Amino acid sequence: MNTSAKALISEERSKFHKSILKSLLICNEKGIPSNADKSQASSVAYAKSIFAQIGGTSNNLGESCAQTKGDEFEREVCEYIQATFAKLEKLRPGKWDIIQIKGRNKNIIGNYAQYGHLCELANIINQNPQMSAYLGNDYTVAPDVVIARNLESDEELNTPSAIVDKESALAADIREGEGKLPLLHASISCKWTLRSDRAQNARAEALNLIRNRKGRQPHIIVVTGEPTPSRLSSLALGTGDIDCVYHIALYELQKAVQESGNDEALSMLNTMIDGKRLKDISDLPLDLAI
Repeated sequence: MNTSAKALISEERSKFHKSILKSLLICNEKGIPSNADKSQASSVAYAKSIFAQIGGTSNNLGESCAQTKGDEFEREVCEYIQATFAKLEKLRPGKWDIIQIKGRNKNIIGNYAQYGHLCELANIINQNPQMSAYLGNDYTVAPDVVIARNLESDEELNTPSAIVDKESALAADIREGEGKLPLLHASISCKWTLRSDRAQNARAEALNLIRNRKGRQPHIIVVTGEPTPSRLSSLALGTGDIDCVYHIALYELQKAVQESGNDEALSMLNTMIDGKRLKDISDLPLDLAI
């Protein structure tokens, strides 16, 4: 083993940071990073510290377009998961699809086994718009990135020894069959910052995933670049909906808050970390393998 080389997850974490510094995490002419709230001194200070710690320099300047930031962030997160989780066959064998969902297709969730019935519901509403008044949109979920497990054929299941036949296990979700759909393993919401009520959509969608499923609950995850502990707590604290919030640079955020001398912010940050409600993005691939 080459002891000088970084392990896979550490290497991909560094690559992720280098990639977002190219066009996503950049500074304006005043030196304020694109994930900072310009009107909040602490947000700017934490964001500047994170920016410098992950290798940001005066070369990483420009104006990040708000309309494209979301799509870029989703793509970066998707590519990071593809580069890491897909390598964990030893922990999580299977045939996986890791996809960025574009265009906010409200019916995309119906492409997976646990939620296939929602496509039927959407068709009923389309044919009878009055039904929408009764049902609302509580069944809609529009994830940013999904991880799906493809089904296994009988031939694969019976290698190297016979496991299934035509007499039993006919309704098992993992078993390939006519009309069966892939299994949704994870629904990931990507929030570059948490600066508006829209961030709470992640919590509402999480509850919809829990309430409307038929079968196993998928991982429900939020990834964010928000630098302010108080805003992170608005989504990270509490249980029952989101599995966990993952930060793009949690170690660097911890150092930034410690160096600021803001004991209240540090206490809040430690509460989320110690309570397993906030983790670093490097923890995400292994958590997805559970």
